[in-house]
Amino acid sequence: MDIYILELLVIGLLLLLVTMGSGWIKRLPLSYAIIYLVVGIFLGPYGTNLIQIQPRTELLERITEFVVIVSLFSCGLKMNRPLRLRAWSSTIRLIAFLMPISIFAIAAISHWLLSLNWGAAILLGAILAPTDPVLASEVQLEHIGDRDELRFGLTSEGGLNDSLAFPFVYFGLYWLENNNWQTWLKEWIIVDLIWAIAAGIGMGILVGKGVMGIKQQLQKFRSIDALMEDFIGLGIILITYALTEIINGYGFLAVFVAGLMVQRSYSNSHSNRRLSQLEFTEQLEKLMEVGTILLLGSILRIEPIIEFGGEALIIAGLLIFAIRPLGAWISTTNLGFAKSPRSSFHPTTRWLFGWFGVRGVGSLYYLSYALGKSLEGELGTKIAWITSITVIISIIIHGISATPLMNWYKQKYEL
Repeated sequence: MDIYILELLVIGLLLLLVTMGSGWIKRLPLSYAIIYLVVGIFLGPYGTNLIQIQPRTELLERITEFVVIVSLFSCGLKMNRPLRLRAWSSTIRLIAFLMPISIFAIAAISHWLLSLNWGAAILLGAILAPTDPVLASEVQLEHIGDRDELRFGLTSEGGLNDSLAFPFVYFGLYWLENNNWQTWLKEWIIVDLIWAIAAGIGMGILVGKGVMGIKQQLQKFRSIDALMEDFIGLGIILITYALTEIINGYGFLAVFVAGLMVQRSYSNSHSNRRLSQLEFTEQLEKLMEVGTILLLGSILRIEPIIEFGGEALIIAGLLIFAIRPLGAWISTTNLGFAKSPRSSFHPTTRWLFGWFGVRGVGSLYYLSYALGKSLEGELGTKIAWITSITVIISIIIHGISATPLMNWYKQKYEL
């Protein structure tokens, strides 16, 4: 029998299982990603060997890239606050303080304990620092009107740090290629830091507001087919990302901003359309998540896990249990000069900010991107397996703890 047909059968059964059993799964200390990972291992060489794909770096990069941009747009659609600094206090703390702390702490540990050179160490830090907007749905905003500070901070952090880690990825790649950082530092600051971020923000605003403005004008003459309207979001995602990449901006950032612009373009009278757009995007994101995690599980191999497992445990253990919690605690320290109520956080919120630093598809994208550039050979293999093992550990630990912790948080601290 054709293996492809068996693969379709297994994937179809998996989708039915997680869909029809979702009511029970939500009550368990178990995430969907853990289920997909286990099934992926079962379908790989250590199980039925139905998935015999050995994905090239470019293929993995494209798959993870698409999953991330859809997820970032979804995060933008969920943002429900005015564009004022005080309203985004938790986001600013987690991006401006926690992300750099994470990157350089991982880099320092990688350099001093794993003997990586500084270029590779910073690159590993940039790959692992971003939290994942794809696998963290249990701890993100539950609906557009959700005002909870913890979920808002985690959602907006996942939407922004998956794009704002890119300058540090470039920094590490440049350092790998040339130890004489004086020759490329100026270009990195102007092009990869200032221009790419500005271009991403600008293009996200331009496309998001522009497309929605055109849509509103056209609807004055003839309504858009309700069945087709959800595809507007997908079109915005692809156009925004492509145009931003053409002008050497950060497409990830642009897509998140475009989602934010689309969310703000809907009036209260059009809340059903906004909800429909969000639901369609989330369904597309979940479908792509299935394929990505299945693929990750199927390519796992015992030999490299044993070879690099010790180093990966050092990085993953310190990242999950020390760097992220301590960094979050430092980043959310009360600022005495800030008068906004959102400048201070309940200790439980600060602790949960530190715990829910889920690593996932975003890190896999940055890894595959780096492998397609100057990261290669034994060094590339080491960083690849340290990243993959760290992601798997995060999927398991955070997947098991998310449901009970968030249920406890809702009962005890939410109004």
